[in-house]
Amino acid sequence: MSNLIASPLFQGRLVRLTAMRPEDVHTVVRWYENSDFSRHFDAMPAYPRGEDRARSLVLERHGGESYAFAMRPLYTDELIGIIDLDGIQWNNRVAWLGIGIGEPANRGRGYGRDAMALVLRFAFRELNLHRIQLTVFSYNVAAVNLYESLGFRHEGTFREAIHREGERFDMLLYGLLAHEWKPAE
Repeated sequence: MSNLIASPLFQGRLVRLTAMRPEDVHTVVRWYENSDFSRHFDAMPAYPRGEDRARSLVLERHGGESYAFAMRPLYTDELIGIIDLDGIQWNNRVAWLGIGIGEPANRGRGYGRDAMALVLRFAFRELNLHRIQLTVFSYNVAAVNLYESLGFRHEGTFREAIHREGERFDMLLYGLLAHEWKPAE
């Protein structure tokens, strides 16, 4: 049996990807109460989201055109982030990728890189997708550095597309093709 099949599909070195659970709704509501989370995860105005909005994000995005995962540390059930493949165009084998880590204390610890490696492997090897694309706000330098280190290429700029605190920021488009992807070791 190959090492690929023997390795756990949804478990990395630091995190594991699980289904979203009804109890995760309350955590996501709390994250949206922090404008820093909203301003990195969502292009919409930063404001606290209620349970209905969080419930749709948590529980209604799986299968078909969307696969959403909860990011959890290896040995606890704590929800630390969300990562998803969305807007899948099966005829073109293309998907959008989104990732958000809720609490600032969990950022910069390698969780995002580990989750990205798992989702990219799932996208390219399990779903047989050809292209993964994402957008990122120009002020999110840590995310830009992560995406570029994983092989994503800057493909375009939506100039001054984001308005925050009276300033304009670019939204950057990145893409990664299956043959450009280098699996994590």
